[in-house]
Amino acid sequence: MGRFRNIYRASPATFLIAFAVIHLIAVWTPVGQTAENSLLRGYADDARIFASAQSWGPPPLTGEWATLIGGTALIAVVAALRRRWREGSAALATVLVSLAVTEFLSKVVLIRPDLVAAPQQDLAPSFPSGHVAIVAALSLGCALVTPTRFRPYVAAVGAVWTAVIAGGVQSLYWHRPSDVLGATLLACACYGIAVRLLRPAGVLDAPRPRALVPLAVAAAGGLLAGSRNDALGRPLVFAAAAFVCAVLIWATVFATPSTDPVPRALRR
Repeated sequence: MGRFRNIYRASPATFLIAFAVIHLIAVWTPVGQTAENSLLRGYADDARIFASAQSWGPPPLTGEWATLIGGTALIAVVAALRRRWREGSAALATVLVSLAVTEFLSKVVLIRPDLVAAPQQDLAPSFPSGHVAIVAALSLGCALVTPTRFRPYVAAVGAVWTAVIAGGVQSLYWHRPSDVLGATLLACACYGIAVRLLRPAGVLDAPRPRALVPLAVAAAGGLLAGSRNDALGRPLVFAAAAFVCAVLIWATVFATPSTDPVPRALRR
C-alpha cells in the first residue's frame, strides 16, 4: 500500500483543490471542453449497460431515491445497533452534505460556457455527477460506522460500486470523466471534514489491507460498465476515470484512524 501513502495523507483541502482544478480545466478551457466533448460520439443505447440502466439497475442508475433512502437507513441502523451516535451523525452528514452541495453546484452554480461552439446537447451543466455522488457518499458513510475489522470489505464493495456507476454514467453519455471525478472528490472532502470534526480521543490506526484484489475487481467493473458497442478507445478513458474514483474511495477510507475505542490493554 506504499503507493497510496500520499493519498492517505490527503486533506479535505487537497480534495477540494483537485475538485476546483478539474472543473476549471475541463469546463472553463477550450482544450478541456474539446477533449471531453470528443468522447460524446454516438447514441446512449450503444452503451452495453443501457438495457439494465433502463430496467433493473445497477442502483442508482435506476431507483435513485430508493438507493439514497435505503443507504441512509442502513447507516442509521448500523450506528444505532453499535450505539455510535456521533459516528452515525457524521456519516449521515457526509451523505447529505455531499448530495446537497452536488445538486446545488451542478444545477445552479457551475454552468458550462460555450467555448468551442459545441452542439446544444453538449452544453447542459453536468459537473459534478449526482449518481456518482450518491454512491461515493454512501460508501464512505457506511465505512465510517462499520467496525474496524469489517471496514476493508465495506471499502471494497464501495470501490467496486463506485467504479461501476462511474463507468456506466460515462458510457451512457450522462456524464463526462471530469463529472465523476469531481463527485468522488467532493464526497471524499466531506468525509474528511466529518471525520476531523469527530476528534476521537484514543484510536487505533485502521488496517490498510492489500488493495490489489478489490481494485482489480473495480477496474474490471469500470471497464465493463464503461464499454460500448460502437467504440473501444473512448470506453478505455471512461474505465480509467472510473478506476481513479475507486482508488479515491479505497484510499480515503483508510486515510483516517478507526473510531473504535482502543482496548484498555493497549492504552498508554
